[in-house]
Amino acid sequence: MMDQLLEVWMGGLIELSKLAWMLGFGESWRPGTKLKILFAGYNGTRNTGSDVRVEEMLRQVERVLGSEHVQLAVMTQSFDGTRGYFGQATQVRLPDIFPPFLFREVRRHHGVIACEGSMFKSKFANALTTMMVGSLGIASAQNKLSVGYGAEAGRMDALVARMVRRYCGESLVITRNEESRTVLRKLNVATELGTDTAWTFEPLGAEYGKKALRDAGWDGEQPVWILCPINPYWWPVKPSLAKYVAWAAAGANGVSHYRSIYFHNSGPRVRAAYERYLTAFANAVIAFRKQHRIFPVLVAMERLDADACRRVAERLGGAPVLVSDQYDMYQLVSILRAGHFLVSSRYHGIVTSMPGLVPSAGVTMDERIRNLMRERGQPGLSLEVDDPDLEEKLVVVMSTLVRERDSLRDGIGRTVVRNLKFMARMGVYLEEYVQRRYPEFPVRSGLLTWEEYLPPLSPTLRKLVETYGE
Repeated sequence: MMDQLLEVWMGGLIELSKLAWMLGFGESWRPGTKLKILFAGYNGTRNTGSDVRVEEMLRQVERVLGSEHVQLAVMTQSFDGTRGYFGQATQVRLPDIFPPFLFREVRRHHGVIACEGSMFKSKFANALTTMMVGSLGIASAQNKLSVGYGAEAGRMDALVARMVRRYCGESLVITRNEESRTVLRKLNVATELGTDTAWTFEPLGAEYGKKALRDAGWDGEQPVWILCPINPYWWPVKPSLAKYVAWAAAGANGVSHYRSIYFHNSGPRVRAAYERYLTAFANAVIAFRKQHRIFPVLVAMERLDADACRRVAERLGGAPVLVSDQYDMYQLVSILRAGHFLVSSRYHGIVTSMPGLVPSAGVTMDERIRNLMRERGQPGLSLEVDDPDLEEKLVVVMSTLVRERDSLRDGIGRTVVRNLKFMARMGVYLEEYVQRRYPEFPVRSGLLTWEEYLPPLSPTLRKLVETYGE
């Protein structure tokens, strides 16, 4: 019921935005002034993947549209959580109860770029998709830029799907896979095929990651296995006033409390499934370690993953646990790339390690890792979190990473370069969309290479382009 109230509230404010625009409320872009773009997302929770995505979006938009022509702003739920991120972009605080904030903030800008990867799904939280729809819908209602960038779409509850159909029909959504385009086409949303935006991210140099691993106990010789477990079962997050009152008054529901009025999925079934997943994950590593000399390191790509990482570490008899609220995104990704192998239930744990050619496998709760491994031509490296034979299959997959390391690295390198080209195409789509919406906006002229539609590439990526480009 609370989800539905939030969705109806957001829909009402989108409709009100149309009326407000007709009455002259809201800012219009004028030639000769900077184009003000609001990046809508859930940053500030120390989710490394989300932060990396937005960092690269900002750099790409500045490259394509010209930093001298744009004024960028980014939503954050915690200024402490995003301190030192996002370049010169202004950071604006996103409150937990967001509809009134969006109603006020979107009309101060000339357009919105929605940032979240899982943009149109009920898997994680209907509130997340409602916020994405609200941001895009208000922008569309006021004839402004309305772009979903690097988005993914999946199963949605009926009311959320109706909101997407009603309020995102005038938006441009650039998806990161063809499967998402299929979902959105059925809702009459215009799409183009793109990719994730984390591919161009460059962390701190390799020496930082190696030093961090040595500080964690690595001897400099053993193969480092980066492990990124999660709790796959405590989604979706839902708002609940009743749970909030009980939590505030007596501390009830403390384990499942996310923040404010939002609570994770919980209960005996959730706990049992989570325990099975952790046991299978840890037992696979223990079995593999009997046959191979390894140094396991648990990495929490999001602060929420710390519990899973610590529980697996305990089952291993003690292993380092590195958490994203202790390391910023530049540091954490450097650590990932300093590893020799990686097994992750976090999509961006895999994506951000790939430019370092780290052989990787996934244990997935949804289609994202599954799609990525299929794209790499390595579908067998994606396992399911609820597979009853997860332990045995994960041992086999880990052995495959070692045995087929060189060929896997080749497939990874080619996939990175292919996605760089898809990301460049996203820049072209964005430039064309801005020209259609604001014909007098200054754009670059002359013949441009595909690389000029990307953020400046690091030496690491340039080497991959030279090696695997066609």
